[in-house]
This record gives sequence, C-alpha cells and structure tokens, in this order.
Amino acid sequence: MDLVKELDQDIIEAMKAKDSIRLATLRGVKGAMKLQSIDYKKEINDELLIEVVSKEIKTRNESIKEFEKGARQDLIDKTKLEIEILNKYLPEQLSQEELQTIIDQVFIEMNPTGIKDMGKVMGKITPLVKGKADMGIVSNMIREKLNGN
Repeated sequence: MDLVKELDQDIIEAMKAKDSIRLATLRGVKGAMKLQSIDYKKEINDELLIEVVSKEIKTRNESIKEFEKGARQDLIDKTKLEIEILNKYLPEQLSQEELQTIIDQVFIEMNPTGIKDMGKVMGKITPLVKGKADMGIVSNMIREKLNGN
C-alpha cells in the first residue's frame, strides 16, 4: 500500500474512532498536499507526501520552541502528539553515522575546497537524504566538515 492511500485509510479510521487530534492533523496534511499539488503543478504521490510531512514536522518543532518560551505545556504535549502521528509517514530516519558516511562519500567524490562550495555539496547530498534526515542537521554537518578542510 502506498503512503497516500494509507493516509486516506488513516483519516477514515480517525473519523470512526472520533480521534479529533489525529483527524485534524491528517486532514491538515492532506490539505497541504492538495495545495502544493495545485500551486506547483505536482502530482500527488508518496514523494509529495513526504515533502509535506517533513515541512509540517519542522513547523511543529518550531512551534514547540515558542510554546516552551510561553510555558504552555498543554500546547507542547498536543504538538508532540501531532509530530508522533506525522512521523508514521516518513521513511526511516538515517542515523548520525549513516549520514556522516554519505557526506564523506560526497566529499571524496567532489573534493570541495571551502565554504564557497557549500551549495554544490548540498545540491549533491539533498536528493540522497531528503525526507530521511533533518536538513538543518545535514547543513551543519557539511559546514563543520568544510570549515575543517
């Protein structure tokens, strides 16, 4: 079963179970996916779903930081639950070691000379790890390695 069909099934199950948080979260993803599809003329498929879910999780992580500043534990708990629901639709995340191996291989292949090559290196690594790793972490790892050269 592909992820888009699985999302549709999970929405139906959430409706039947009257699970309002799960239902609202999944409907939000589906709506964002349709919007992306229309705005960027992209086909609704698993790749688009992973892209949208990644953005949704990133947004929620940023929200948690703001809720922590405001000491809103109720919103923090709700947002963490939403992230947990969304994680189901992402591929298995790469470990730090796996990520480092990919970065090392690209560095051997490209032989970047300094921070000015950051864009080229990111362009090569992004398709390899998209949806499987936090791109902020990937960027930091690349920057550290470039500064170490």
